[in-house]
Order: sequence, then structure tokens, then C-alpha cells
Amino acid sequence: MHSYRTHNCAALRAADVGTSVRLSGWVHRKRDHGNLLFVDLRDHYGITQIVTDADSPAHAVLDRLRAESVVTVTGDAVARANETVNANLPTGEIEVRAREVTVQSAAAELPMPVFGDAEYPEEIRLKYRYLDLRRERLHANIVLRSNVIASIRRRMIDQGFTEFQTPILTASSPEGARDYLVPSRVHPGKFYALPQAPQMFKQLLMVAGFDRYFQIAPCFRDEDARADRSPGEFYQLDFEMSFVTQDDVFAAIEPVLHGVFEEFAAGRKVSPAPFPRIPYRDAMLKYGSDKPDLRNPITITDVSEHFKGSGFGRFASMVDAGDVVRAIPAPGTAEKSRKFFDDMNGWAQAEGFPGLGYATQKDGVFGGPIANNHSQDGMRRIAEALGLSPNDGIFFSAGKEAQAAKLSGLARTRVGEQLDLIDANRFEFCWIVDFPMYEYDEDAKKVDFSHNPFSMPQGEMAALEDKDPLDILAYQYDIVCNGVELSSGAIRNHRPDIMYKAFEIAGYSREEVDTNFAGMINAFKLGAPPHGGSAPGIDRIVMLLADEPNIREVIVFPMNQKAEDLMMNAPAPVTSKQLRELNIRVVDGPA
Repeated sequence: MHSYRTHNCAALRAADVGTSVRLSGWVHRKRDHGNLLFVDLRDHYGITQIVTDADSPAHAVLDRLRAESVVTVTGDAVARANETVNANLPTGEIEVRAREVTVQSAAAELPMPVFGDAEYPEEIRLKYRYLDLRRERLHANIVLRSNVIASIRRRMIDQGFTEFQTPILTASSPEGARDYLVPSRVHPGKFYALPQAPQMFKQLLMVAGFDRYFQIAPCFRDEDARADRSPGEFYQLDFEMSFVTQDDVFAAIEPVLHGVFEEFAAGRKVSPAPFPRIPYRDAMLKYGSDKPDLRNPITITDVSEHFKGSGFGRFASMVDAGDVVRAIPAPGTAEKSRKFFDDMNGWAQAEGFPGLGYATQKDGVFGGPIANNHSQDGMRRIAEALGLSPNDGIFFSAGKEAQAAKLSGLARTRVGEQLDLIDANRFEFCWIVDFPMYEYDEDAKKVDFSHNPFSMPQGEMAALEDKDPLDILAYQYDIVCNGVELSSGAIRNHRPDIMYKAFEIAGYSREEVDTNFAGMINAFKLGAPPHGGSAPGIDRIVMLLADEPNIREVIVFPMNQKAEDLMMNAPAPVTSKQLRELNIRVVDGPA
């Protein structure tokens, strides 16, 4: 018999009754029934019930142990009585009657229990992450993550992609988020940077003649935490393809994403490929967001024209001044009290907006301040434009276009949630396409890149030379699922002449491009294929599949919101000897 186990804790079945077995694992919980002691023994695979009576030597050993002690149990598999069969456990038809127990590691008093579903403060959970990872939900999330990555890797290879690893120590980039810098011992005063993404390397792989690249890539960015963004590091499915159009990129990655989500959907529906494509401007108008949740049936409509010269002076004057008015339907709210509408207005003000106007409607009759000023006929024309039913209310967002779009997008989501319109059993994908190449920076008073400076402008050089920069669109795209942006991507600008011109419009000289992006621009001068790609976030994919609201729940050892590893006490001071070796002096106080 093996020293530790003949079976794992999820393996025994009724067919094993009568056999001598050995199991090892953690004491999950104990139940003392007087003469009998029941112990749930847990390992990575599952749980088996152990039973021992007061006369057995095993009883005394198990009785004194705390939960989470590690033991090896030798005994006999026996059938449970019919009334005690646990249909919720794969091993629920049997139990192991212990003859012998060996304590491999006795647990001290726990800072947090493993058994049960109670929530505990994040500080405790992260400090004792190895205990947290023993809990069923989190353990299952991490196993899901591993299985998802394995599925992605298999599907990418089946699609003709080849996996390569790119450097972790590289050069600092002037674009994007803050870098994590690594001092060089052999080059005093110089620093490496951890890659924010393998962007330049994967493009250089295309220049090197590798046709379809991918990797499950670690990325490092010194960014603040959010619910869908972990500080410090994250992983992405990084891929790039040569001699492709935007359509080719979509056709290659859609089967991978659809297949992975379908494999792990657990009964939830997945939108079929090809995924809908929504131009950026349409997304901002209809959904108030460039990452719309298409499970929400509500669409936003611009109703500015309806208020021109209308009886509602406030909106009329705003429209005359160049502002916009957006309408957000509130389906089936005839029976909602005025409090529902007032609470939505209060919510908007709490979010930092001036307010959210509204009109109620019951059996085709409109109420509320806006309806009283705009007239029943005026409201009916708006309702017809929105395709409303006679018992649908309306919320209004007014202001500068960007502000009105933001509030209407947030209100669309909140109304969908408040009215329970969002189907939690669906995964709805879409592409957001046709992003503007440039935007006007009000602070710097100049035109700058809006999304990705290395994207190919639609129309290429002719567009850069002949169009207003703010009218130029780029071959840039985002893949979105259930309101979560999984990645950005682009068809790359592979021609040096177009790249110099694109940067010139944003105020960068040829010399600055040559200095800041030397590796890539020099490579492009030696023959570069048209290429493009994207990089869906692994953490966000798993977060969606696990139905977790916070990305930390699908990462093995995450940092807290302050970018601290409470378990390993990082970041931490280092010794003077280490600093001297790196020619670094630490200066106290703010930078």
C-alpha cells in the first residue's frame, strides 16, 4: 500500500465497499455524535467522510486535532445507510471506517476558517491566501483558470498559431502606463523595464517572418486597482498575424473565444460567431459606452431636435448652445412610484452629475416636470421616436456630448439592473470598431492619439494628408463581453512613412520617433509585412466565466488595492549592500 494514499478524496464509490484504503488530506470539519466521530477529509479533488467510534485508537487522534490538520487515514470503505447517503457528494454512498490515523501536520488555531461560505476582510484573506485558496469557491476558480488557459492554448495551436516567449527584461516605453523599472547592476544608472505588454516584440516577430504568434503573456503595469484590473501584473492571450486584414483577425480569434466560453459556460448561452460589429460613434450614442453590455435591451436615443424651440426652456437653451439631450427608456415602469424616478435622479447627482431628468408614462399619458413643460404631444413624438410602449417611462441626460453620453450609459446600466432586464445566463460578445485615430487634448491644446499610436489609419497616407485629423478613423478594435473590455487590438502601421506622418500630426518629430521607437521603426525600414492582432485578458475571461465581480477572486496570489502583497510583505526595504551593488541611493520624502 502507498505511504500516503491509494485513492484521492473524490475517488471512492459504492463499488469500492469492502476494500482497504488509505487517504490523505486536510481535516475539513468534524461532527461529534457521542460514540461516533465523523470527519470530512478534503484534498484537491474532493471530500470523503471518515467515521470512527470511541473505542478505536483513530478516534483519540482525530478528536484532538484542529480543523485543517493534515492526516493520513487507513481503513475500510463501507456503505452508508440509505438514509445517510449524501447525493451532493461523488463519494456520498460510502464512508471510510478508520483503523489508523497518522498526523502529517497538526494545524494551529486558524486566523480564518476554511469550512463555510462566510465572507472575511480582504486583508485577512490576502495575508493568509493559502488558507483562502483551500476554500471551495476560490479553489474551483483557480482550477477553472488553469483549464481555461489549457483550452485557449489548444485552440490557438489548432488555428495555426505558434507559441513564442518574449523578454521580461526590456526597455522602458514612453507610451502607456507607468513602467516597473529594474536597475542594472552591470550598467550603473541604467534600468530595464518589465513589459507592459509584448507589443513591440510580437510585431518584430512578424517582421522576422513568423506568421502567426501567440503566448499567454505576463504583463506589468504600475496602475491603480479596479474591480476588473489587478495592480502590478496580469496575463493576456497575446497574438499577432501577418498579411491579414481586420476581418482576418476577427475570423481567427472568434472561434477561440466562442469555443472557450461555450466549453466553460455551465449552461449559459454564448452569442454565436461572427460577433456583432459596432462603430465606436454608434456605441457611444446607443449605449453611452465603448464597452456595452448587450444583454441589456435598452438603447439610448439622441432627442436634441425634439427640444429645439420647445416649451421646456432649460433643454431648449442647452440645445441652442450646442449641448445634446439623450433619452433612456425605462420599460414597464407605469406602476413604479415617483420615488423610483426621484431615486434615479439622486443617484445621478451622487455620481457627480447635475441630475437625471425623467418623464413617467401610464396608458399613454405622460407625467413629471419635463412632460408638464414639453406637452403631451411633444412627449408622444419622443416616445414614437424611441419605439416606446404606453407604459414606458423615460430618463433624460443633457449636457456636453461626452458628459451626456457618460451619464446616459451609466443610467442605461442602472435602469437595466433596477428593472431586472439583464439576463445573467448569457455571454454577449461584440466588436467595437472604427475608433477615432486622434482626439483633441483640451489641457495640452493639441491634437493627440486617442487610442493606439501604432495603428494603421483608414485610408493610410491619403487620409493623413487630406483629412481633418479628428475625422480620421483607425483600424482599431476592442472585443467586449457583457460590458467588460477583454482587449484592444489593431491592424498595425507597418510603413515608416505613414508612421512618421501619423506622429507628426500628434506633435512628434521624426527624431523623437527614431529615439523612442528605434527598434520598431528601424525594423520596418528593412521590410515589414502588413500585420495585426490583439490580446484578450486571461484574468477577465476567467472572471466572467466564474461569475466573479472582482478580478482578485480568479488570481492565485493577488495584491491588494494598494499594490501590496500582504502574504509576502512586498514591497519591502532592501539592505544597504543590495543598494550599493545597484549604485542606488534611497531618498526619503515625495518625489
